[in-house]
Amino acid sequence: MQRILAIARLTWKAAFRFRLFIVLAVLLLGAVVALPLVLKDDGTARGFTQILLTYTLTTIAGLLGLSTLWLACGTLARDIEEAQIQMVATKPIARWQIWLGKWLGLVTLNAALLALTGASLFLLLHWRARSLPPEQQAILRAEVLVARGVVRPTYPEAAMQRAIGEEFKARVRTNKVDQADAKETMKLIAARVQAKYTEVRPDRVLVWTNELGLASHFLRDVPLTVRLKFNAAQDSPTKTFTGILQAGVPTEGRPPWQSPPLSLAKDTFHEFQIPPGHLEADGSLVVMFYNGNPIALTFALDEGLAVLYPEGGFLLNFIRGLAIILCWMALLAALGLMTASFLSFPVAAFVSLALLTLAFSTGTMATVVEEGSLFGYDPEHGNYGQNPVNHVAVPIISGLLTIINLAKDFSPVDALSVGRAITWPELGRAFLQIVVLLGGLLAIFGIWGLERRELATAQGTQ
Repeated sequence: MQRILAIARLTWKAAFRFRLFIVLAVLLLGAVVALPLVLKDDGTARGFTQILLTYTLTTIAGLLGLSTLWLACGTLARDIEEAQIQMVATKPIARWQIWLGKWLGLVTLNAALLALTGASLFLLLHWRARSLPPEQQAILRAEVLVARGVVRPTYPEAAMQRAIGEEFKARVRTNKVDQADAKETMKLIAARVQAKYTEVRPDRVLVWTNELGLASHFLRDVPLTVRLKFNAAQDSPTKTFTGILQAGVPTEGRPPWQSPPLSLAKDTFHEFQIPPGHLEADGSLVVMFYNGNPIALTFALDEGLAVLYPEGGFLLNFIRGLAIILCWMALLAALGLMTASFLSFPVAAFVSLALLTLAFSTGTMATVVEEGSLFGYDPEHGNYGQNPVNHVAVPIISGLLTIINLAKDFSPVDALSVGRAITWPELGRAFLQIVVLLGGLLAIFGIWGLERRELATAQGTQ
């Protein structure tokens, strides 16, 4: 471990010798301070949050990610090309220790920069919040500067999938659905089956059951928040829709909570505070929505309704969010070092950026996997996947998409922007998936490449 720490210290010294740490610190602090000055918010809590949290944190992560990738490629590739690594490799230190030492140096460098910019952003956030109107400050404290757990309704997933499959099989038997129409037919059937649980027709009521589990034992005397978002096939004359929200099942001695008639906009999140005392004995909260409009309203399965409850303070939640960003930086450091173990600095930087670009193309990759074809619909053959290339390319792309989603399955910036709690289990899962699993795989390939590389001839052969 002492040898690894020695290499990490050398990485830090190199960063300070070339003024890299100072330049990055100035750039990141400039983003924290300058971005809110350049982009003015609209005076609301949500606009304030969008500028100071969403845009600023995204910019910080982007700057730090690109600099980490560049430094990771350069710190190892340059040492090999300029024959400096030979001075270290001839000492009683293994090459895997050199590789891990450089990785540890880059990770700790990122940790220091994230701590510096994170602290500055946290202080600036609270200082600038005082300029908001009092009512918007209250919204900011209630909806953003908190850590709220999220519980979504329980749906009978197995029964829904079974109903979709049975109806599709019946359609195939009766109408002889061909392959070209199969995917579209399956989507239409799924939408019709899901409508039973997501659509509320005029003058009807839609009911959700939200299981709070163990958290319910601590929430019986705590106000809860219900968040709604719906869609409508057409607009109303006033651009708003009428509805009534109710929480809790009426029992003897306990009437349910009921809102006054509401005027709500579609495709917009609406939050309502529910007073304590409406949880059921099993820890669930039953929520009902009455549709008082002449057209049906649709609440999506994933974001139509959610119950929010307080889970902790903003500071600790903010630190956990920065920790997930640090996990991403650790992965990028491993990626840069892995490519530099095989390639020269320019080629390693190009390959690393190409792989990073690929990681941001998951939308296209998901479409390819869903259609089962790299070339889209083939009108000549009347199908999606008969091209022989698809039989090789689609499984490979599906595997890559699964691997990439292990790192992209976390959204700390979005969570902090809406006050959603980033739990310790979520942080632990991020560390295991991003750093241990993906970073570990890159480390294995990188160390293997460095072990096999001829350092004495590297300068002449690259």
